[in-house]
Amino acid sequence: MLKNFVILITLCFISCTSKINKQDIKNLNGYWEIQKVTFKDGTSKEYKMSTTLDYIQVLDTTGYRKKVQPKFNGTYETSNDAETFRITEENATFFLNYSSDEISKRKEKLITLNKNTFSVINEEEVMYTYKKFTSINSTK
Repeated sequence: MLKNFVILITLCFISCTSKINKQDIKNLNGYWEIQKVTFKDGTSKEYKMSTTLDYIQVLDTTGYRKKVQPKFNGTYETSNDAETFRITEENATFFLNYSSDEISKRKEKLITLNKNTFSVINEEEVMYTYKKFTSINSTK
């Protein structure tokens, strides 16, 4: 019963959100902080604060994503590891197709996207919700 309710609420949330347009894809650029993960069974985990961010850079239909750690002086510590992806559109829905290597091949469906938040759902039906990160610069 709870599972059906969660699925219904998720579908309502998805259908009530505004449609993502190709022009919106540029909103993915920047630093993102995980806000919430919602699992297939309806349970969720909220993140009040994270020490790691996702940096996303998109140009046209290709991009990359890498993990970074913000520092108090406004800079970021990062490794050279990045996951590349290709954005595809299928039936007016956008997908991030990761294919850095055969092991990490996966697909995420863009559910919501604007300049402050975005969410994706993966093939295991786990939804990830992100909010735009605002740097805290302690040197000011």
